[in-house]
Amino acid sequence: MSEPVHALSRASAPWWQPRVLAPVAAALAFVALAAFIASGHSFAFDTRLVLLFRDPANPAVPIGPTWFQEAVRDMTALGSFVGLFFMATTATLALWLCGYRHLAVGLVASLLAAVLVSSGLKIAIGRERPDIVAHTALTFTASFPSGHAFLSALTLLSIAGFVGLASRRDDIKRLCIVLAWVMIVLIGLSRIYLGVHWPTDVIGGWCLGIAWSSVAVTWFGRRMAASDPA
Repeated sequence: MSEPVHALSRASAPWWQPRVLAPVAAALAFVALAAFIASGHSFAFDTRLVLLFRDPANPAVPIGPTWFQEAVRDMTALGSFVGLFFMATTATLALWLCGYRHLAVGLVASLLAAVLVSSGLKIAIGRERPDIVAHTALTFTASFPSGHAFLSALTLLSIAGFVGLASRRDDIKRLCIVLAWVMIVLIGLSRIYLGVHWPTDVIGGWCLGIAWSSVAVTWFGRRMAASDPA
């Protein structure tokens, strides 16, 4: 085992560092949002932000030309089960073939658990989808948290973190995180644009994804990396 991996597995950041505070704050924000929404309360800005993406003269029509609307639907598809499945499969196989088999298994286990949790939360909270505009994408489940927002944040940030652990290079990790966040933000905004989620659904999904992926990478991933050969 190389020294960088050993040192990485032992490292623990002080609690005041952003990489510790950010996931803790995200977890607390998600719990607060979930409790508020589950109690039947709503946020006035949810409606305002949904309508912001709609033609004032006809709320059934999203703003922008037809090609842009189609591009947004393509973007939202990246956060679907199918889109994320292929991303996760590619990352898992790459880690496995490069000899990081514990990391590959850890990534799969974390993502499968998240899918179950996402479905359970939707059933338990049972928030209705936005009804103030026409949906321009099909929906099959409850609204909170946004599965696209939660699972895209979890999957992409976990992949970035696990690839960073495998490469042991900060520049590669930073590049993966930047690209992940670009996709995460665009996928989340696409759900609001299409009228299928309230903004707080997306915010809640992002918060849960940040918290979950941070634990998966920092606690679970580093232990998996320490078990893999150098």
